[in-house]
Amino acid sequence: MREDCKHFESRSYPNGDTVRKCNLDLAPEAPWRCPDDCPSFTKRRLDVNWSHGSIVTPETPDEPVGLGDDDSIAALLDAAEDIINEAGPRVMADLDAEKAKKERWRLKRGGRAGGKSGRKGRRRK
Repeated sequence: MREDCKHFESRSYPNGDTVRKCNLDLAPEAPWRCPDDCPSFTKRRLDVNWSHGSIVTPETPDEPVGLGDDDSIAALLDAAEDIINEAGPRVMADLDAEKAKKERWRLKRGGRAGGKSGRKGRRRK
């Protein structure tokens, strides 16, 4: 991928995994390469107060055989992305339903919405 493009992002995680991607999602063969004629390629420029650390972008993984010759790799990556994007709303709906169920149980037991118990305590002197 073009590491000198302002839309390129690389992020490493504590377990050693690294994500290399185009923030505009215009690189169907990420993390290996960007399209040769990408219309959104913008050379990364340095800002006035930019400071460089000692972190270096990890090496690009080896390309799979047939990358660029075979559209099935980009199709596979697109299908995987579609699965992840489709799962997100379902997971959020499940969490919202679980939260609503807990709230109904709390109200049924006589508690107040918001998780606080019914009576206010009185201070003694």
